[in-house]
Amino acid sequence: QVQLVESGGGLVQAGGSLRLSCVASGRTSSRDYMGWFRQAPGKEREWIATITWNGNTLYADPVKGRFAISRDNAKNAVYLQMNSLKFEDTAVYYCAQGIAIHQFNYWGQGTQVTVSS
Repeated sequence: QVQLVESGGGLVQAGGSLRLSCVASGRTSSRDYMGWFRQAPGKEREWIATITWNGNTLYADPVKGRFAISRDNAKNAVYLQMNSLKFEDTAVYYCAQGIAIHQFNYWGQGTQVTVSS
């Protein structure tokens, strides 16, 4: 089993920045793929970013150029730096761990990000 705990969410004005953190525990490996998802009210959960075990990154189009995913294997942590936030970025953000770019097995409980317009 893997446990994921997110932090760093909050209320921010449009155009502002936030940095989300996620710490993994349990059966973790530096070879894990790590990702971030989000779910806005009334919408399905959507994938937004993945970082591979060797540091390659991929992003969904809505966040490309504004968000940056990174990881610190020594701390079993993954981060999401969010810049130029928009009202439509308001959502619960989830950290995930998996075995491939779009194949995730574990999710955290989520952290709320609210962007005021």
